[in-house]
This record gives sequence, structure tokens and C-alpha cells, in this order.
Amino acid sequence: MVYSDSNIKNEYYDRDESMKVKSDTKLAIFDTFKTKGNDLTGEANRQRAIIAILGSNANPAERTRTGISQKIAKKHDTAWKNIYSGIFRDLDEILLPMGIAEEDGRLPLKRGPKALQEKGIPYYHLTKKGILIALSITEVKNKENLLKEFFSLADTLEKEFEGILSNLIITSPNFTHSIFQKYVKAYCDNKIDKILPFDLSKLSQISDESLIIEKEILEAFLSFSKQEKEGALKFLNRIIPEGQ
Repeated sequence: MVYSDSNIKNEYYDRDESMKVKSDTKLAIFDTFKTKGNDLTGEANRQRAIIAILGSNANPAERTRTGISQKIAKKHDTAWKNIYSGIFRDLDEILLPMGIAEEDGRLPLKRGPKALQEKGIPYYHLTKKGILIALSITEVKNKENLLKEFFSLADTLEKEFEGILSNLIITSPNFTHSIFQKYVKAYCDNKIDKILPFDLSKLSQISDESLIIEKEILEAFLSFSKQEKEGALKFLNRIIPEGQ
């Protein structure tokens, strides 16, 4: 596959693989504006978009820095060169150093210095850690496949809840998403020291009212008679809008 790029110099840039994560390096996918309620910051939206692309079935050319910039720019009807520097920074200063993404290969160049043509342009994919984070992002659509991929890379101890999560992501996708969202957000908020190894029991360290409510409802529902279950479902269908 041949790849031509009008921003070859930056695309070719090789990150120092021995670079350490800076003390102030932070994943910003849940960051919001202090004065705008729950509106995500530009950095948060950008990082979420990058992770969504790397976690999709995008081809290698779409997973280079320029390819990612072009896909995001097209969605927002803007020039890709206007957002390229932000994509470059998010990848090379945050997602790559934190082990969320990594180089997946190189695409050959049509033009430019011979040395650059031989080395090619890097494209990226998500690591095991990155896949786990992608499962917490609303914009990521192929969560079922990503969950399978994550557990294919998981250690034995991390597979404790593989069966139930694999079932829930089909039968209760919103609930399953909320679990991963709470887990990853706890990591982003420094309430969990390490996101890996994957251990949902870490959530027990955090007081989360919605999880307590969900557990209470489930335990109550399981104790209901058939008639009571039907009544509970009728009640919930009345108060929760259709399709949600």
C-alpha cells in the first residue's frame, strides 16, 4: 500500500520509545468545562475521537496522524490542518507515552527523501489498556468486538467476569458501558492507581450511588414473584422513555 502525505515531516517524526510519562501527563477523556456543566473540553473530545478511530475497523492510512486528523475534521466540517497539531500532541504526549496506543506498522511513501521513503509513515492501534479505555467511551460503537479482543489479551485473573460481561454487553449494553465508564473514570480521577490488571473489585473502593441503586433494584427484582416482576417492568416502562 502506498501512502502520500502533504505533512510528511511531522508524520515521519519518531517518538523516543524510551520516553517516560511526565508527572503531569493525564488522560482527559472525561474532562469538562468548569463553567459549562457537563460539556466535555476540546481536548476530551479530541482524545475520545482518536481512541474511537483506533478502536474501529479503520484501514492503516486512516490510522496515521494525518488520517486521524482528516476523519475527525470531516465529521466536524473543518480543515484537517487546523486540528493536526492537537492530534499530534494527544498521540505523542499522552496516548503513546501512557501505553494507550502504539505503533502498528508503517506505510511506504511515494515521495520525499529516500530515507523517509524507506522508513515510511507510522500508523497506530490500541493496546490492551487502550481497548479497556475505549469500552468506557460512548462514541465507540463496536464494543462487543472490543470486549472479545480485550479478553483475548487478558491474563487468567482478569477473566473472572468474562462470562457475565460478555452476556451483559449483549443484553444490557448501557449498564455494561456504565460499569466500564465508572472504572476508567475512577482511574482518570486518580481514585484507582492502575487500570491494569483489570479488576472490577477496585470499584468497591469508591462510593458510587448509581451502582448502589442498580444493585438494590436487581436484588429486589430477583426476589419478586412472577406477577411482581411483571408489575415492576410495567412500572419501569411507564417512567422510562421508549428506546432508552
